[in-house]
Amino acid sequence: MPLSMAARDIMTASVVTVAPDTTLDELTELLAQSTFSGVPVIDYLGRVVGIVTEADLLMSRPGQHTVESVMTRDVVAVSVDESLQEIAFLLSIRRINRVPVLEDGKLVGIVSRADVVKALARKPASARAPSE
Repeated sequence: MPLSMAARDIMTASVVTVAPDTTLDELTELLAQSTFSGVPVIDYLGRVVGIVTEADLLMSRPGQHTVESVMTRDVVAVSVDESLQEIAFLLSIRRINRVPVLEDGKLVGIVSRADVVKALARKPASARAPSE
């Protein structure tokens, strides 16, 4: 795994976000029309306050009407300088599919498992171990 690769090298910079007061109907429509399965939740100050995913929608209960009522609040995020190796480990050990990328506390991107796999696929064949 290239040690020089960092979050800034593999992240998606144009991140779709939602506000805590986004309705679950709006979120359902957004996810249904996209290629991603979850988005960061941003408050009015631009801070990441949660992550909401398709799984959160599936687990929602009657009476819950906003993203804030179903989002995951314990957000795991990384800095733009976080190494590819650390991100892969974090996604694996925490069993999550994506991590927001922060710079100076502000959201600047997102890294998904797919982004990590694509980065690994770009690794030159000469750098791969013989068993690969």
